[in-house]
Amino acid sequence: MADIKHKHREEQEYKQLVCRLNRIEGQVRGIKKMLEEERYCVDILTQVSAVQSALNAFNKELLGEHIKTCVVNDIRQGNDEVVDELVSLLQKMMK
Repeated sequence: MADIKHKHREEQEYKQLVCRLNRIEGQVRGIKKMLEEERYCVDILTQVSAVQSALNAFNKELLGEHIKTCVVNDIRQGNDEVVDELVSLLQKMMK
């Protein structure tokens, strides 16, 4: 079984990330409602694009914090494997 890692987040970072996710969740619910209301395809696709942009912004924020904290701390402690983990993560994100 894989070892599950944890990361303590400062309250401000946590609140910002949760706020972003709440907005994204609302956008997704809005898309579902648009589909139920038989809205025009282009309008729905426009909203899907907005959700994708919001998820990308969430990823950028989380990735930036990950590099500044987790990666830097691991390297300082001599754990160079974290660089391979980061490279693998970036490859997955760029698909």
